[in-house]
Amino acid sequence: MDTRQRILAAAAGCGLFETGFVPMESLRFYPEVRAACESGRCGQYDRCWACPPAVGTLEECRVRVLGYDGMLLFSGRYGLDDPFDLEGMRAGLVAFKDAADRLDAATAFLPGRLILANEGCGRCAVCSWPAAPCRQPRALHHAIEGYGFMVHELAAAAGMAYMGGPNTVTYFGALLFHNTPGPA
Repeated sequence: MDTRQRILAAAAGCGLFETGFVPMESLRFYPEVRAACESGRCGQYDRCWACPPAVGTLEECRVRVLGYDGMLLFSGRYGLDDPFDLEGMRAGLVAFKDAADRLDAATAFLPGRLILANEGCGRCAVCSWPAAPCRQPRALHHAIEGYGFMVHELAAAAGMAYMGGPNTVTYFGALLFHNTPGPA
């Protein structure tokens, strides 16, 4: 079984909605997405280890990503009572981060892998950034948006749906990997 087949087999049991490989040559890193982070749009900029500036400059993120051989985009879709169901959105985000953790554990055969997930970390009540090192570095997943990706472009390149349908919220993450996994 090749690396991509092993990844898909591992992902199958993680509670994800869709998965798809993104051609590395299709990746684009947009300064305007990073600028949205810097403007405080989500409130996590300069507040946690998962988000800019802690993850590095956009150029550092680009170099980091392009050092990998492949990217698996993954999504989680969660039902909402209505389009304004903030509690449902928060619950979906927690469930998605749990699914990302399961994928991380299931792909332990990939040395040096990097998981990107939606938004900030949220594992600690108060993040140690910038005063002290991350308290849970092995569980830290950088924010996919902080890397300057237009997620709808990644979804299109992976052949995945960007919108999950009415009264749903869809979250996205990525697994970056090298083609030389550890033992089966």
